[in-house]
Amino acid sequence: MPHSFKPTAEQHAVVEAVRGGGDLKIKAYAGAGKTSTLRLIADHLTGRRGSYLAFNKEIAEHARRGFPPNVSARTVHSLAYASVSRALTARVNLTAEPPHELATRYGLGPIEVPTITGKTVEVTPFEIGRMVADGLGRFCRSAQLQPEAFHIPVDEKVEDKAADWLRESLLPYVARLWNESTDPRGRSAIAPDVYLKVWAQTEPRIEADFILFDEAQDSDGVMLSTLGLQRHAQIIYVGDPYQQIYEWRGAVNAMAQIDAPERALTESFRFGPAFAALASRILSLLGERTPIRGQDGIGSIMVEDPNISPPVDAILCRKNVTAIWQLAAGVEAGHKAAIRMSPTEIVSFADGADQLLAGRRAFRPAAFSLFESWKEAQSFARSAVGRDLLPIVRIIDEFGSGYLRELARRAIPEAGADYVISTVHRAKGLQWKRVKVANDFRFKAVDGRLTLDEDEMRLLYVAVTRAQHVLDISELREELLRLFNPRR
Repeated sequence: MPHSFKPTAEQHAVVEAVRGGGDLKIKAYAGAGKTSTLRLIADHLTGRRGSYLAFNKEIAEHARRGFPPNVSARTVHSLAYASVSRALTARVNLTAEPPHELATRYGLGPIEVPTITGKTVEVTPFEIGRMVADGLGRFCRSAQLQPEAFHIPVDEKVEDKAADWLRESLLPYVARLWNESTDPRGRSAIAPDVYLKVWAQTEPRIEADFILFDEAQDSDGVMLSTLGLQRHAQIIYVGDPYQQIYEWRGAVNAMAQIDAPERALTESFRFGPAFAALASRILSLLGERTPIRGQDGIGSIMVEDPNISPPVDAILCRKNVTAIWQLAAGVEAGHKAAIRMSPTEIVSFADGADQLLAGRRAFRPAAFSLFESWKEAQSFARSAVGRDLLPIVRIIDEFGSGYLRELARRAIPEAGADYVISTVHRAKGLQWKRVKVANDFRFKAVDGRLTLDEDEMRLLYVAVTRAQHVLDISELREELLRLFNPRR
């Protein structure tokens, strides 16, 4: 801990609560000194064995350099990897079975289902195999002992009753894949989440006197249930419930499920009062009564005029297709733009469009998977329910699929870029001095009032709290005014 570090009153309160014994839940707003607080806790527990648990290797490595020697920093998966059989973990390196081959092996042929547009479409064996495999992944990340129908993801374009029927029909095959994955004599490839689930079902004991569980808002049911078994250890959960943005992969509302006394870190060290006030207004719409406090000493400028375009370090988008559109706009303007997306992801849209233009179904990307022609993709993108797809459809229609491939080649590494383009999901945990937020959020009118669903509101909160000094919300200005002032 640097000698210049001076804990706040809130951080002192957290440490005192930890020293009093028992589990603790810390609600830490964006930029509120979460890491420094965890290190402060570790410094006050030097006589005890500690375990810091993170979700990815990069965060764990960073923590390893900052915590005292009595604290080991690991990923959750590394704990599981060290505990299950080598025969099982070795299967992670095998080549995965393609989805259509999985469906064929299970005797699953194409299925026709109605969509929300009123059209009946064929769900191909490739898509069925992918649903079974993804259903297994969601089960492995859950607290359930056996796969259940709700673990199986179905394309949002499928009509609700048909989606429910599809889940129930495929459930036995998810269970079969789980049994194959865990068979000691199995020879097929598995994902890391399989050995994590196997480890969790042994009711393991984590050898530590206290556990610091970071980013707790993103925890899966499997990890929460495992931590619930560690009654010998004091567990300190830390996270921001309003940065929980992974429902699409089966994440749970983790902070609400943790049964422990709560302390809060509400003072952000990332930005000034203006950004804090905006973030607080968004949180108030989510039912939060305690505002975020910014730093008076940090200059933070809000840009709301669309005629003003200040230089930025990052452009944040809700959807991948919007990020690709922003990359195209930047390249055409002569900018050196980076994008937090692999070239393969961009090219997959070009490949999918070519398939549809040739009158063939496209297996990738998933956004194209239920269309039988490019005309269907165009019609859907221009409908109220399909507007998320419109940017990529416009690029294909105006410039062709070859332009997308060229675009993938012209993106440059972040280190040499004028700015980076990212989805909000991929920007989580990051910050930049100057940020622009694109307007591709799903605002909708309900009884004459503009609103956002809760998951969209949390994405918006994450987006506006990435900036330190300049925040360009000019594209969102009108929607935000109507969102905060329903009578407008």
